[in-house]
Amino acid sequence: MQIESFYHQDTQTFCHLVYDEQVNLGLLIDPVADYKANNGKVSHEFIDGVISRVRSLKLSIPYILETHVHADHLTAAQYVKNQIGGQVFIGNNVGQVQQHFDQVFGLHSAQEHLFDGLLKEGDVLTVGEMSIQALATPGHTPACLSYVVRAANEPVHVFVGDTLFMPDVGTARCDFPGGDAKALYRSIQSLYALGDETQLHMCHDYPPNNRKIRSVVSVAEQKQHNIHCAQDTSESEFVANRQGRDAQLDAPRLILPSLQVNVRAGYLPEADTEGRRFLKIPLR
Repeated sequence: MQIESFYHQDTQTFCHLVYDEQVNLGLLIDPVADYKANNGKVSHEFIDGVISRVRSLKLSIPYILETHVHADHLTAAQYVKNQIGGQVFIGNNVGQVQQHFDQVFGLHSAQEHLFDGLLKEGDVLTVGEMSIQALATPGHTPACLSYVVRAANEPVHVFVGDTLFMPDVGTARCDFPGGDAKALYRSIQSLYALGDETQLHMCHDYPPNNRKIRSVVSVAEQKQHNIHCAQDTSESEFVANRQGRDAQLDAPRLILPSLQVNVRAGYLPEADTEGRRFLKIPLR
């Protein structure tokens, strides 16, 4: 098993390429599109670099996995699918997120069946000699999944989405619709229960104090040093701290365009008769 993590600087997001080099099969987790809010331009320079790497390795990609409906970047899932194939999967509770934001933006994503597959807790995908098990880790959103990847003679690797960040950054916010700080605490405990040697792969890194960007950390390091949820942090302490922090946070910079695209599995809005596509900006 090989893992390569690509950092999208503009949104501070990781896209992970995981592959079995013996059989030339792999998967992509959380692919990112480029989006310029000042002019509405959608492009794919970042993910084209990842695709180029996939092609250079002569990999087939049966699965494109989303850890959750992201609120800070546009997914490139459909672009990847069109370029190199693969089915787009997400957690089976995504309908809760879709229904809420369909009402906000006047969409119909919950009825459109846009994802190729929905994964529930315990579902297992196989890619070469790797098994990928879905682990429900709600809290940031009700539909968050982590992907537990196992292969012979390898430590367990988990792609945790926004459940955890690096120890010096902490944990995800829980103030989005359906978010729940108690649920997030319990999700983190389920990750810690996988064992100290388990490797946790981040969806983001926001390095403080000029620290170098990191994409992976052990459970042991998280338990010892996570500033929000160390091993001795109680549920009540975590919830009070998380809710207090969330009350002071601004909305993510790209939340409005991101949600409209991501609840629709990465499909952009249909073009009008003049070839124009539009996203909506609700006024309050």
